[in-house]
Amino acid sequence: MGAADESTDHRVRSWAPVGQAVALLLGPYAEVVLHDPDTDRILAIWNPMGPRGPGDPSLLGELDALELSARDVFGPYEKLLADGRRLSSVSAVLREPDGKAAAVLCINLDRTPLEQASAVLSTFAAPTAPRPEPLFEQDWNERIQHIVGAYVRECGRPIERLTRADRLAVLARLDAAKVFAVRRAAPVVAAALRVSRSTLYNLLAELRAPSTKDNTP
Repeated sequence: MGAADESTDHRVRSWAPVGQAVALLLGPYAEVVLHDPDTDRILAIWNPMGPRGPGDPSLLGELDALELSARDVFGPYEKLLADGRRLSSVSAVLREPDGKAAAVLCINLDRTPLEQASAVLSTFAAPTAPRPEPLFEQDWNERIQHIVGAYVRECGRPIERLTRADRLAVLARLDAAKVFAVRRAAPVVAAALRVSRSTLYNLLAELRAPSTKDNTP
């Protein structure tokens, strides 16, 4: 798991359970380090990402005495390892009852697995070619799902939150695609829009009603 100072330092005794818990939860991708801000030395470390251990220099140069007195939490901020790995790091100042900075607890999370997973998911999510319409022109069920799904993605609202105007717009697209020329399409459309058949027929009647504009000269 890691290493800790074998001394009876009360800071290690107090914070070791926290360091161990975070390391267990995020391991093996997180390094947890307890620093002594007075001596700039490592007090304890769990899941070390390199050869350093208790007693080694902390090199907390980015956290000067003025910042330690004014702030409790730093980050998340980025760090780079020599092998090119990117870390997201956060540091918390642990204080004595009188407010003096007693220790600094740092958590360094290796972002490499997340970045790799994101790259894989992006590859799968991005279509590599346009949809081959000739394969689907006879599949009216597929056409319904595609038209309704495309509208939902465009408007950014889930199907349950579509307004009456939204549903009329979707029906207009389906009508233009001649979906309702298929005898059993209406129940499938109603199910896709999450409405009853009677509601669907009312919407269709409204969509196809002649314009009521006043044509009086």
